[in-house]
Amino acid sequence: MSSQSTLSSVPALGTHPASGSNPSRAETREQLSKASYDLLVIGGGILGISTAWHAAQSGLRVALVDAGDFAGATSSASSKLLHGGLRYLQTGAVKLVAENHFERRAVSRQVAPHLANPLTFYLPVYKGGPHGAAKLGAGVFAYSALSAFGDGVGHLLSPAKAAQDVPELRTENLKAVAVYGDDQMNDARMALMTVRAAVEAGAVVLNHAEVTGLRFTKGRVTGADLRDRLSGEEFGVNARLVLNATGPWVDHLRRMEDPNAAPSIRLSKGAHLVLKRTSPWKAALATPIDKYRITFALPWEDMLLLGTTDEEFEGDPADVSVTEKDIAQILDEAAFSVRDQQLQRDLITYAFAGLRVLPGGPGDTAKAKRETVVTEGKAGMLSVAGGKWTTFRHIGRTIMQKLEALPGHPLGEDFEPISSLPKKLPLPGVANPRAVAHRLLVDHPAPGPRMAADTAKHLATHYGSLAFDIARLANDDPQLAERVHPDAPEIWAQVVWARDHEWAETPDDVLRRRTTLTIRGLATDEVRAKVQDLLDKK
Repeated sequence: MSSQSTLSSVPALGTHPASGSNPSRAETREQLSKASYDLLVIGGGILGISTAWHAAQSGLRVALVDAGDFAGATSSASSKLLHGGLRYLQTGAVKLVAENHFERRAVSRQVAPHLANPLTFYLPVYKGGPHGAAKLGAGVFAYSALSAFGDGVGHLLSPAKAAQDVPELRTENLKAVAVYGDDQMNDARMALMTVRAAVEAGAVVLNHAEVTGLRFTKGRVTGADLRDRLSGEEFGVNARLVLNATGPWVDHLRRMEDPNAAPSIRLSKGAHLVLKRTSPWKAALATPIDKYRITFALPWEDMLLLGTTDEEFEGDPADVSVTEKDIAQILDEAAFSVRDQQLQRDLITYAFAGLRVLPGGPGDTAKAKRETVVTEGKAGMLSVAGGKWTTFRHIGRTIMQKLEALPGHPLGEDFEPISSLPKKLPLPGVANPRAVAHRLLVDHPAPGPRMAADTAKHLATHYGSLAFDIARLANDDPQLAERVHPDAPEIWAQVVWARDHEWAETPDDVLRRRTTLTIRGLATDEVRAKVQDLLDKK
């Protein structure tokens, strides 16, 4: 099937929003401006989203706004890993690694097994490298022990066996390979499912809504003035408490509260490349570059993800981008362990960069602690910065504990303490993705065509049991069962679903964060135009 025939049929589709769809932006603005909230969360990255989810679960009236899209900045520019943090072991942070492992296992086993998958890592030991085989062998054993051997026992492997699983592995001067296990995810999909969980618990959310100023009552921050970036409409939200979870923009908002607020953070840029794979990979590579840094080569979304850089960033966070220097550095560092044919420039389909938020202070950003810091401003606004994707659930709970402990009970008395809630609440769609994919393949309406195997697997691992709702859309309108692009597993029903159920407002929202078209290099002008047509039909 040609892309032309796939795309040309789309403009007639999706005229009527699916039943049970999200309220319109106008309805949401009215709701936000008329109600009074216990907590207004500014910032729709994973820290803000996780806090909104846990606060709503606690019975609070919660509003969440973001100037861009949910997970539109740092939270969709990660290395896509849920990991214990192997490199933290050499700094003696044993307790931290154990805590990270606990959170990693909770997310990948109970909270979101449909959105996370185990990934085996090979850590190659080359002659003249920064670490010896004995040290790394002991390190991966200790790492797996801190995970209660839930991913097997860390051990050493022969170069020949490793090369069978990773055909593009450089074997010249390769002495041994250390093996350990972690987990992987699509960060944007994980974030969106957490937004959905927050909304199902009662939170009201709006993306593309920029804070233009804070509201004050008797010298305390009690809300914010906002502008809808899509319609230009101005409105406001009143709340007992405001949480600034704006990531790289955290100090920008702190200066709205107090023009004299001193800088509290520094930023580190991490760039990544996405490439077409030249052969299947059964494991990921984590290659030591020096004593502190590791370069990753990860099989991800049927592609290869390379990264990352770590350098101080100054300037407007909106201007972060991947430079030619970043590309050269990532390819050069990957070449320590990956063969040249997999690192050709013409294999690159996408490049992205995000900003790590680190505590303020001197020193090398690569050695800075990845910790979460919560501060209270002079007018009572709380600001949260830092943290890791792996511990997003724990961070949300920790922030709630800090809110509960504030003097004067600013949240009132009508909420459930976070300690009384179940600790491993699952995200929407929780299911065994293999079982979901099987059912999608087997259950199809006669005489309709059977769903393609790659589409069934993609839906199962990105939506869990919600994949059945998307399949229903495709069954009701066979044109929605067509692929968005012949070279990607996504179907048009996902675009309609993103529009009606996942707050997608722009082609980038759909193509970059709710599907994988952009990272595959398939977001052509024609695809974008057809996506825009569907968005306009809401």
